Amino acid sequence: MSQTASTPRGLPLTRDAGPFDPPRDLTRLRETRPVSPMVFPDGHEGWLVTGYDAVRKLMADTRFSSRQDIGIVHAAYETPGMPVPTEPSPQVPGLFIAMDPPEHTRLRRKLTGAFTVRRMKQLEEHIIDIAERQLDAMARLTPPVDLVKEFALPVPSLVICELLGVPYTDRETFQVNSAQFLVRDQSLEEKMAAYGAMTAYLAELVTGKRAEPGDDLLSDLARDADLSIEELVGIAFLLLLAGHETTANMLALGTFALLEHPEQLAELRADVDLVPDAVEELMRYLSVADIFYRYATEDIELGGETIGKGSTVVVSLLAANRDPQRFDDPDALDIHRKARGHLSFGHGVHQCLGQQLARIEMRAGFAGLLRRFPTLELAIPAGEVKLRTDMNIYGVHELQVTWTETAR
Repeated sequence: MSQTASTPRGLPLTRDAGPFDPPRDLTRLRETRPVSPMVFPDGHEGWLVTGYDAVRKLMADTRFSSRQDIGIVHAAYETPGMPVPTEPSPQVPGLFIAMDPPEHTRLRRKLTGAFTVRRMKQLEEHIIDIAERQLDAMARLTPPVDLVKEFALPVPSLVICELLGVPYTDRETFQVNSAQFLVRDQSLEEKMAAYGAMTAYLAELVTGKRAEPGDDLLSDLARDADLSIEELVGIAFLLLLAGHETTANMLALGTFALLEHPEQLAELRADVDLVPDAVEELMRYLSVADIFYRYATEDIELGGETIGKGSTVVVSLLAANRDPQRFDDPDALDIHRKARGHLSFGHGVHQCLGQQLARIEMRAGFAGLLRRFPTLELAIPAGEVKLRTDMNIYGVHELQVTWTETAR
């Protein structure tokens, strides 16, 4: 591996260019060496991939494994007190995001029918109703209010709970524990305690559905004798976590970004037909799920570099989505941009299963919010907004907003 004095030690994660922009060091790396060697804090040598073309190619190449049982995440987040794994993590049953074909294919195939474009379109009116009911509830409150608590988190939580068959009344259990699970600066014991609490809850839930299935996705899966209880728990954990955390953060951080770009916001308010393109652009621009890991199963050429067998490779979707080689003026938020082709939902066999559901939720959420609250604005200075720089999915911890009038 060819290294230079500029070879990064650990991931550049400090958001020093503003709340919506990649870390400056990450941008510099992409400009100088989009497939770059990096040194993990424990001294292990790996690679960081930041260029759009290289990221897309890597994620489509199954020689880059997703299996954490053959690779080690070498404390790439470089957080105080975070333990450095000394051996690969064992595979978790059902957690297909960390599997390769054919096992990944076996599990994912059982879910694809539930997330087709046609099935999602059938749900669209109901999702709009859920968003509207939440906006009704928010309109009854006296501002200022926290948009995360009153809108951005409840909408995708309600949708995924209904889809999976998870009682929404249990949301305190999974929302608190999923948020804790995503904290960067914590001990392995703390992380596993949150994971254990969620999986214990889900094990009881799916066991009940296997005994008495209902009309929901987890019940459909529980009827499948090919799936063990452990696999059902892993699948449920993944769908529940991804199904509300990512969309909730996109709704909140996306609203913050629009409020900080008033010209773009005014154009979006004036033309609701721009919402689908605006959603794609916000996905590209914000890239809330940024860092992913792959493990080279053989020597692989990528971007003019040779990545050796066994290497840990870190992928930055945020850097790739801001690559000027792919997007003109990439650091500008432009709701007129045709941003399809962004990598925020991933690429290849692990491309996000629920992407159509997320799109419908975001379209309904942003369209409803902008229509119902035409005078929406931040209730505190932008510099005081609490950013999720301490979490593995980026966003805001809360977003205090106010308004002077609402509309139907």
